[in-house]
Amino acid sequence: MNNRNYTRKHYLDNIRWFTVVLVVIYHVLYMYNGEGILGVQGKITNLEVQYYDVFQYAVYPWFMLVLFIVSGISSRLYLDTHTDKEFIKSKTTKLLVPGTIGLVVFQFLQGYLNMSLGGAFDTMGDVPKFVVYIIMLASGIGVLWYIQMLWLFSIILILIRKIEKDRIWNLGRKTNIVVLLLMTVVVHLAAQVLNTPIICVYRFGLYLLGFLLGYFVFSHEEVIEVVKKWLLLTAVIAVALGINFCVRYFGAGYADAPVNRTISFTAYAWFACLAIIGCGARFFDFENGFTSWMSKHSWGLYVFHYLCISVVAVYVARPGLLSALPVYLLSFVAAFAGSYILYEIISRLPFFRWAVLGIKKDKRA
Repeated sequence: MNNRNYTRKHYLDNIRWFTVVLVVIYHVLYMYNGEGILGVQGKITNLEVQYYDVFQYAVYPWFMLVLFIVSGISSRLYLDTHTDKEFIKSKTTKLLVPGTIGLVVFQFLQGYLNMSLGGAFDTMGDVPKFVVYIIMLASGIGVLWYIQMLWLFSIILILIRKIEKDRIWNLGRKTNIVVLLLMTVVVHLAAQVLNTPIICVYRFGLYLLGFLLGYFVFSHEEVIEVVKKWLLLTAVIAVALGINFCVRYFGAGYADAPVNRTISFTAYAWFACLAIIGCGARFFDFENGFTSWMSKHSWGLYVFHYLCISVVAVYVARPGLLSALPVYLLSFVAAFAGSYILYEIISRLPFFRWAVLGIKKDKRA
């Protein structure tokens, strides 16, 4: 373990909470999606084409990849001042516990809502209650897939560290713009492997690569300076690739094969990540009252937002109590306000703050 002291990388916090906000917006649109893939509730407008659904195409290829990269960077910074044992303990409490125990004691509610939206209970009259509960658990994983994968990647990282002894990490310091550009090929190849069938979000090849690149490459200040220097280039390429992807695939199933394994998808994802990291490091490496509050509450926003959106979908949109526009607005309000309220409540409850949020003590202690 190194004992170097790091100043906090505020741009990492800002990229993280900003990306979570995009995830929330994405899920509201996804819930009532009318293009490409069937949202959980499905289309609630009379529009022939919901052109605003293009937002999903614009953010889906990269927003989770950039979160894994940021997590990889943060892991290196943490391990520079903590032991491997402390790292595993921290990640187990923060990630594995909410992703398993939290699912059993709370997030099964998400499974109930998902099954209600899908009409599953209408065909399960003779199914034993215990089996129904198990199905609800599987259906309730929802956004927890990210923290489940992140915990697994953290364990893999510790195993890699014991073998590589910083040799690979030191090599990562030499990464220049040419290597970053050529890395597009590696990202594309990673997107072709270790993809689970049916549940398409578990992309172990692509997301593990992103996490490891964050740790071995982007944790170096020298590399961040390169990304900042070439920000204009990567941003222009990212915008061009993004427009190409949206125009070419709008209306197609962007989240699954074959679209999510095309070079249009992977190249756009990679250059968008380069541009966002460069932009964050160059312009958003600061903290004020607003960014500090958003950063501290982004975890609760991520964990609870989809549950709150689903409540509106089940009890308002599905029975048709409101027209489309009020439903969208109510979903946005519920996603943010509901998540923050749930976070404030559950973070104060013994056991539940540990099981659902991975908080061992009252956050105000």
